[in-house]
Amino acid sequence: MSRTTVNGATLHYDEAGPADGTAVVLLHGHPFDRTLWAPQAGALAAAGYRVITPDLRGYGESDVTPGKVLLADFADDTAALLDHLGVGRAVVGGVSMGGQIAMEFHLRHRRRVLALVLSDTSAPAETEEGRAFRNRLADRLLAEGMGGYADEVIDKMLAPYNVTALPGTAARVLGMMRATDPRGAAAALRGRAERPDYRDTLRTVTVPTLLLVGADDPYTPVTDAEAIRALVPHAVLTVVHDAGHLPGAEQPERFNAALLDFLRTRLV
Repeated sequence: MSRTTVNGATLHYDEAGPADGTAVVLLHGHPFDRTLWAPQAGALAAAGYRVITPDLRGYGESDVTPGKVLLADFADDTAALLDHLGVGRAVVGGVSMGGQIAMEFHLRHRRRVLALVLSDTSAPAETEEGRAFRNRLADRLLAEGMGGYADEVIDKMLAPYNVTALPGTAARVLGMMRATDPRGAAAALRGRAERPDYRDTLRTVTVPTLLLVGADDPYTPVTDAEAIRALVPHAVLTVVHDAGHLPGAEQPERFNAALLDFLRTRLV
């Protein structure tokens, strides 16, 4: 684990793989941390890629910025981290909120994107109902902490059948959620409540793009991934069966196989 200060916040991050390998930065979702990507980091490093997995500000071991953190702030943090590491261009990937940060990164730092990997995410702007929900949830997390929320959503983060079939995975995901600082989670929720519409920027994507989605994802279902593919016609879409919102954790071998095949065959 390493750390650096960017844009006024100290970020903790892991690196794996050879320093001269193609850089792949993977952005976790809410309310997780960089260890969500452990199965992917190991597989990618073994295949010769330089894997960078940060704790987003407010999550894991990184500094908390109370109040509101926009997706643009996360994207700029990622660009600054790449600057610190001497990485000009990278494959930029993310799951859920991390996927939206990857889209924001493409919007703000387009020339630095070698390829996009978008897992279990959605492109439209937040709805009025969604804004109200995220702000209420932020208030609740600040008042109550993360425990009750984590227990309520575990069978949505993972497909319900995997909560019992994969107890180790369920325990790992619950542990990340419960350990998240409520102030960081709340700040990100308030920022996401203001997220813009990424459909216009997706229409301009020319780099190789991989879409992954759990077949039984209740938050961002397969139809959301299909809608992104309609905007990015050259994108590759892989539906990961026997998985919910976190297919990289639930079915890492299937997820990794799709990711590695994409990187081997689509990067030039």
